[in-house]
Amino acid sequence: MARRLPTLLGASAIGLAALAVPSALAAQPVPLPSPAPQSRGNIPSSPPAAESKGPLDALGSLFNRTKPGETTAFDNNQRALVDKVSGYLSGLRTLVGDFVQVGPDGSKTEGQIYLQKPGRVRFEYAPPSPIELVADGQSVVVRDRRLATQDLYPLGQTPLRFLLADKIDLLRDTNVVGVYTDNIFTTVIIEEKQTLGGRHKLMLMFGAQDLQLKQWTVTDPQGFDTTVAVYNLDTTKRPDPGLFKINYERVQTPAN
Repeated sequence: MARRLPTLLGASAIGLAALAVPSALAAQPVPLPSPAPQSRGNIPSSPPAAESKGPLDALGSLFNRTKPGETTAFDNNQRALVDKVSGYLSGLRTLVGDFVQVGPDGSKTEGQIYLQKPGRVRFEYAPPSPIELVADGQSVVVRDRRLATQDLYPLGQTPLRFLLADKIDLLRDTNVVGVYTDNIFTTVIIEEKQTLGGRHKLMLMFGAQDLQLKQWTVTDPQGFDTTVAVYNLDTTKRPDPGLFKINYERVQTPAN
């Protein structure tokens, strides 16, 4: 089996869970999922029995009957929301900010994010984590500063491709299986099969008023969720291009 990516990309780190906000983040303007959003307004409600478990569980039957590559039928309001999200993601060109990652065991790591589209991003984990994750437009490399190792993965097989695509139409280019909105979040849920490690569920959450990216969660094939929240975002700064370089001479491709 291929080695798993760090929690930021893998099943244990790309999931969106209904996690409590860590006390250290209470003063931050970043709402970690607490709780996961419920369907409101003209967005169809989930069955009562499943609704109490949160949207991922409520969508269980939907995931089971949706074929890969088949977008669920949505009403006009839902389609309009997804189109707005697609427009926001397509219009996002550069970004510098901070992130907080909460793993399925409640562990928390922090760091800085640098993004320049198309295809380039860098996640620098703050010490004591030795990890750096860099995408250069084609590949994603995971660096361990402590072990002086680098592992290479195809960018197109990671959920990062949704954030880094030059242009994206979520309804056309992905398998959208859920759309939710309330006074805090607009949420789009995607089911992906062609990712490293098997089928994943990706939940993208945006501010309901400004549609700015707030956080995402990936649920891995084993059902483990990890949330990444982003804040202090500056879309006017242009990151140093050198931040996204990969030294392919030092790269190790994880063995199968």
